[in-house]
Amino acid sequence: MDLKLRGKRALVTGSTAGIGFAIANGLAREGAEVIVNGRSEKRVAEAVKRISSEAGSQGLGIAADLGNAEGITRLAEKAGRVDVLVNNVGIFEPVPFLEIDDHAWLHIFEVNVMSGVRLARALLPGMVERGWGRVVFISSESGVQIPAEMVHYGVTKTAQLALSRGIAETVACTGVTVNSVLPGPTRSDGVVEFLDKLAREQGAEADSLEESFVRTMRPSSLIGRFAEPEEVANLVVFLAGEGASAITGAALRVDGGVVRSIV
Repeated sequence: MDLKLRGKRALVTGSTAGIGFAIANGLAREGAEVIVNGRSEKRVAEAVKRISSEAGSQGLGIAADLGNAEGITRLAEKAGRVDVLVNNVGIFEPVPFLEIDDHAWLHIFEVNVMSGVRLARALLPGMVERGWGRVVFISSESGVQIPAEMVHYGVTKTAQLALSRGIAETVACTGVTVNSVLPGPTRSDGVVEFLDKLAREQGAEADSLEESFVRTMRPSSLIGRFAEPEEVANLVVFLAGEGASAITGAALRVDGGVVRSIV
């Protein structure tokens, strides 16, 4: 299927690894000019080089910290025209609710929610003016089933669902679509590092911890495993294409059936 992304410029935040990298790589394979973002110049350059090698497409890398307004402004200005915006950057940390202080709440909101707010505000006018655009928020099944072990993370993911729907309403009938994607447990770099650390602390195998997590913490999973980043990316890349122009204001799950719902 030709998604008609050649000539389109796509910005994927937090795209040096994991789901973000898989999305950027997938978009590049479809012919889009991809802008890779991360905090480290070195990791951004490495990701751009890898995409160029694997997708045969020369991308652009912009290092910027999206946890503050200044970083967002820098990224938006250097990116220039953007046709596809994927708000993927996000942080998480398992912390008991009573131990999450105000600083932690504000910081996770700055990164997970306000980065998308600020970028959409900066880039949407150009999309509307050109009569074509795609905005995708990478939310999570945790936005529907708030995890007790990281309530603050779940709340930010719920906020993204409301944000994407509200923006979609704002740009209705303009040729710009806005959607959110809800992955379930995914074998991203951050998750792998977390499991490896936990395995070392417990003297266990990371693979067994992964199986145990799915079995005990996400027992409703219909695939019984973590998804691969590329499995999430496939849906996002499709939403960015011309064939998805009638899909907007939607929250689309790629969670392995974790959420027990038929809608």
